Amino acid sequence: MTDESENPEMETHVQPSSLAGIASAAEGKKTPGSSALGVGLEARNIHAWFGDKLALRDVSLDFWAGTVTALIGPSGCGKSTFIRTLNRMHEFIPTAAMAGEVLLNGTDIYAPGVDVTQIRLKVGMVFQKPNPFPSMTIAENVLAGLKLANLKVENKDDLLQECLERAGLWNEVKDRLNAHGGSLSGGQQQRLCIARSLAVRPQVLLMDEPCSALDPGSTLKVEETISHLSSSMTIIIVTHNMQQAARVSDYTAFFLSDGGPGELVEVGHTNEIFSRPKDSRTENYVTGRFG
Repeated sequence: MTDESENPEMETHVQPSSLAGIASAAEGKKTPGSSALGVGLEARNIHAWFGDKLALRDVSLDFWAGTVTALIGPSGCGKSTFIRTLNRMHEFIPTAAMAGEVLLNGTDIYAPGVDVTQIRLKVGMVFQKPNPFPSMTIAENVLAGLKLANLKVENKDDLLQECLERAGLWNEVKDRLNAHGGSLSGGQQQRLCIARSLAVRPQVLLMDEPCSALDPGSTLKVEETISHLSSSMTIIIVTHNMQQAARVSDYTAFFLSDGGPGELVEVGHTNEIFSRPKDSRTENYVTGRFG
């Protein structure tokens, strides 16, 4: 589990009018959902525990194919816990438990007999800190998932180039594919991890504060990658950066914990959340009055 209290990314407090303007400028670029992409991901009445402690209470959210949803809220409100229930990573944690349903194309990923490995291929994840395999080359890093999942492709070179292009990294590394992944900058390493996730053809990409350790220039490149990828998959991003949520997301969900388990306060189109939220707690958060 990501310790949200140790997040190096500062929460950003700005005027709501500027956030609304950013979100408005990014709005209307794509239409949610398509039969080719599937129906997306649906969370139904999710509860999550660590031992006897209820960390997340009764969260239901729909994530449509071809869209980006940002999860925002103060540290410790359950955002990272929630996102890890969406590909069954929550169960990796000792004493962790959950209740509810997560439907991928209408099928509950927690149903008896479901192959967890297959779920994690379809619902990929990019973590807060870049984690390329240090002993592998750039090319080996991108294709590592294929080997681990025992997947075969006709032309690995074509797939390698395709994934690096989609991750916005090809032009920067095409002449040094045999260099080790650890030789890249932090921002390049994060995009390498995105390319690695893409190689197994996921339908959904989860991103848990993917830019929190990056400089502004690298953050911009990752955001450009998110925008490019969002037309072909479902993307869910946890972020503490309000401008980032406004720039990259179509929908925004606000989580809050008032001394108890984290809960979903409000979800809506990003422009609406930053310009005319329905709940006063959402307004107080996005305007910087707390958090």
